[in-house]
Amino acid sequence: MFPYVLLLAVLARGCSSQDDTGPYRGKYIGKLNSYHHQVSGEVYAVDEWTLLLVDFNYDGTGDDTYFWAGDSGRPGPLGFIVPDQRGTTNVLERYNNEEVRLRLPDGKRVARVAWLAVYDLAAQSAFGDVYVPDEFEAPAERTLTPLVAAPGARLASGPVRFVDAATLVIPDFRYDGAGDEVYFWTGVGPQPSSRGLKVPDEDGYLEPLRAYSGEDVRLTLPGGRTAFEVDWLAVYDVRARASLAAVLVPDALNVPPAPVRARARRATLPRCRQLHRDFQVSWEVFGGQVTLQLAARLGDDEYMAFGVSGSSTSSQMLGADVAVAWFDARLQRGLATDYNVTAVAPCVQVLGRWQGVCRDERVGGLDSNQVFSASREDGLTVVSYRRSLQPAEDADREWPLDRAVFVVWAVGALDHAREPAFHRLWPRADVQLVLGGAAADDDCVDFAPAPRRAPAAWERAQLFDPALRVFRAALGPAGGARGMAARGPAPARAWYVNGQLAPDLQLRRGLGYTFLVAGGADPHSAALYHPLVLTAEPHGGLERLADAEQRAVRVLAGARATRRGRLSPTAAGALCAAELAPGHDPRRDSFDTFRAFNRSLVWRCAGAPATLTVTPNSSWPDRVYYHSFTHADMGGRIFVVDRHRRNVARSAAPPPAAVSLAPLLLLAAVSLALRR
Repeated sequence: MFPYVLLLAVLARGCSSQDDTGPYRGKYIGKLNSYHHQVSGEVYAVDEWTLLLVDFNYDGTGDDTYFWAGDSGRPGPLGFIVPDQRGTTNVLERYNNEEVRLRLPDGKRVARVAWLAVYDLAAQSAFGDVYVPDEFEAPAERTLTPLVAAPGARLASGPVRFVDAATLVIPDFRYDGAGDEVYFWTGVGPQPSSRGLKVPDEDGYLEPLRAYSGEDVRLTLPGGRTAFEVDWLAVYDVRARASLAAVLVPDALNVPPAPVRARARRATLPRCRQLHRDFQVSWEVFGGQVTLQLAARLGDDEYMAFGVSGSSTSSQMLGADVAVAWFDARLQRGLATDYNVTAVAPCVQVLGRWQGVCRDERVGGLDSNQVFSASREDGLTVVSYRRSLQPAEDADREWPLDRAVFVVWAVGALDHAREPAFHRLWPRADVQLVLGGAAADDDCVDFAPAPRRAPAAWERAQLFDPALRVFRAALGPAGGARGMAARGPAPARAWYVNGQLAPDLQLRRGLGYTFLVAGGADPHSAALYHPLVLTAEPHGGLERLADAEQRAVRVLAGARATRRGRLSPTAAGALCAAELAPGHDPRRDSFDTFRAFNRSLVWRCAGAPATLTVTPNSSWPDRVYYHSFTHADMGGRIFVVDRHRRNVARSAAPPPAAVSLAPLLLLAAVSLALRR
């Protein structure tokens, strides 16, 4: 099978620069020859421009000593300074068994350097040196063959490239996505087999492959594995136990090492499931309880959620019983709070009753999770907690031991109230676990060196035309990592004003403006009821605030106080909403511009909008905000000006720092006591 690719691999055997006794650091150059001042260490070429000194020692007592290199002869005054690990050309300090990465100056390459020395210019003496072998070839990106498709497989690609020891690119990848259990797959042996391992896709998911139409797919080998530990990469049908296409990986790939090493971590509980490249769950059952440990690569203000599906036949968020776990750096403790999902929306009051993704305690239940350990180190958050297998109340769901149970999971940002905002990672395929049984269930690997790359944010639109007096406000998708999430924690939907995603607005004092509001008028809906409100605070979502918190917010338009002291919205119009085009995966940032994204949306509007008229005056702050009355962080900024001007957002002073409500509440309590 694949004979000419196999021949390529065989011819390359024996040329590898991999060090069998430790991590791969690049191509070995040699040991430093030690002459004076205790200089010692080993030198590797990381790539064409970078050298790595391992276990490097120098006593730091030279008067005018530098890293020094040259392209001919022996170490001497004819050379050039190589900046130190900080990129400076200062006199060298003391080093004690350190790993030092050196970047050659511009225009210099490792292959053109004859030697590297620790050299004292004043004494014109080398304290230690190493010579680069003749015809030395530094590690660089290597190109293999294209994926070789099996007969009948509808799949093709360009030549596969290894960027470094752990990262590869499949250019111009084409696959129809027809297989139910088809994955990127890797392993050892003469050809692909079922004894391989899933390779997470370009977004880190371990789901069956979607359709690809000529895309460049960037993959990271799982669990910190390198090209020296695998023999092939395949597109593999697990159900049929057949390879659809494969490329063999030669032993001697002279490539740079991975930029970040895998974090070696093994779950402390006996069973473990890899849910995503950056998320795993492990568990142990004892008596009537299950201990769960969640581990994920999270940002500083992110959460990981895991729990029992709301459906017995699929992985479904609606109706799910989940733990929302994160690490509170301020209090240095972990949380795994019990939540119930009664609507796919943030927790809001619907006609006086809480609905959405709500804490059990908020809806009259109990927090059934008992946290007993948590940690956060180098971006890896680990939280362990216990819960009963049997439901303790109606809001909880059962964890059966005798059959598979569908589960749900997600990773996302915490909002300003430390509640879960819309998630950035979640599965689209069903996920099942079997808690009981005798067979071991463990497919977890070390967290791979795949740094998270934030995509470029879309430019925020500005509506500043002096003649613009009418604003049409409708609902649409928040745009993922390039849209609202680039500005902060974001919900699933956002305001679209005159067709733009939560743009900046300019209103001139003394002029009248009209907002035509089409955010939904059904107060029974937790997800699609969004009256428009203008306030002096930056978040919105006033419906979920307590009475005292509502009274502390300055509302400029869109709500009025009732006899009971609660705010009631006044601008709720018939729903006009955009949805993603059929087949689009919202987890993937496939649109480089908002304009392209906007063109793909499908709009559905019914009924008349509500009308909200405002006339800013001198009492209005220079910056106010438009929001949804029910959900937080759906809107944008309004700059209140005395005359219109371009780029006001760039020149405007920042808004005042958030003011704690505690002093205001204390003042209100004192005033009430005095009146009594």
